[in-house]
Amino acid sequence: MSADMFRTDAKIVFDDRKQKLLQTAIGIIATQGYAKLTMRALARSNGIKLGALQYHFPTWEALLSALARYIGDSYESSFSALKDKPGGVELEELVLFALDDIPGIFLHSDNLFPQLWAMAQIEPVMAEMLNVIYTKYLSRIEDCLIVLKHPTPRAEALVIMSLIEGSTVFVGENRRWHKDAAAMQTTILEIIRSRYGT
Repeated sequence: MSADMFRTDAKIVFDDRKQKLLQTAIGIIATQGYAKLTMRALARSNGIKLGALQYHFPTWEALLSALARYIGDSYESSFSALKDKPGGVELEELVLFALDDIPGIFLHSDNLFPQLWAMAQIEPVMAEMLNVIYTKYLSRIEDCLIVLKHPTPRAEALVIMSLIEGSTVFVGENRRWHKDAAAMQTTILEIIRSRYGT
């Protein structure tokens, strides 16, 4: 599977039935863990027979490929909306984009992304999808730092992205320190403002 699969100009439009199936698959991964997602479990969760599911996704690989594409396209749409703003995107907006998790509202990403990280260790299509999402996000942060004339934009962008993405492990929904999420977001924004300005 190549990164071309996730290119915006090659975006796939899923019909309503496939979208419902993919959203159910995301729900299973986010709430029960990726090990619980099977073709049979997905069919059962949608009240259909396995054969009906296989009409839409003939194989496990086809399901994973569509799922990766669906998640990747959701993030690409959100990235594009940011990019198309008049005057460009500021660093703080990019940080808030991830902290507020705009594309993850319907993707349950507080719970989904740790599961996708685990899936990426055994499913190459998930590893590629995450790589594309993170590469695009890193590039946008780095571009902001270049505009700010920061001497080490790539290193700084990696630190910022690590800080933000790692936060879901500790303060994401249903995590031990979730009650501290708002205070942590405020602290991250204060660090960004003090280091890079507003």
